[in-house]
Amino acid sequence: MTSIRPPHTPSIRAALAFGLAVLSALFVSAPAHAQQGGINPFACGPIATGYGPFDYRTISDEVRHRVEDYHFTPDVETLRKGSSATTPGPDLDYTLRAFPNSPRALLSMSRLATRSKTERPIGARWPVECYFERAIRFLPGDPMPRVLYAGYLKERKRNAEARAQLDEADKVRGDPSNFDIDYNMGLMYFDLGVYDKSLEAAKRAYALGAPLPALQNKLKAAGKWKD
Repeated sequence: MTSIRPPHTPSIRAALAFGLAVLSALFVSAPAHAQQGGINPFACGPIATGYGPFDYRTISDEVRHRVEDYHFTPDVETLRKGSSATTPGPDLDYTLRAFPNSPRALLSMSRLATRSKTERPIGARWPVECYFERAIRFLPGDPMPRVLYAGYLKERKRNAEARAQLDEADKVRGDPSNFDIDYNMGLMYFDLGVYDKSLEAAKRAYALGAPLPALQNKLKAAGKWKD
């Protein structure tokens, strides 16, 4: 399985020490893979459904708890069992409709597909790839869903598409205030054999205070680390 470090948003760090109109939502910045014959955004539903959508990076603790305390519990996140249903799929679906760009929920949904050996686990409203498409369509400037999508694609040996998502994430990464984006980009570029980009991302991550040696160790073992 591709080595992605579960990301933590600033609000989650504090706890763990880490309306769009329907028609307009359908047409906002469909990602490159959708334009090139991959998943069809029209098959992935409008972004405005039910409660939300909210940008996971900026939601209040009250809004986050309103969803996660009931639907994205530790048991759901780790796929042990569901909260509102027997299996975790329905709760992950609800969480990702409320918070399309929740990185931890996206990662859990991706892992559920891998574990279930199906691209549409029980309780998922759409194929798993749709949840990545929806996150990107909702907030094209958030790089983390693209990084996680790259991991999903890499697991399925769709390396060219994975690289395209990483390159897009690199373009929109902006000036992150924490190391999560760059560290995970570095891991993904390394797994794809793009060592120069992996090194660049690693340098940025460690400059931002990443305390995790794994990426540096990988680059050193491959003879690609440069001080």
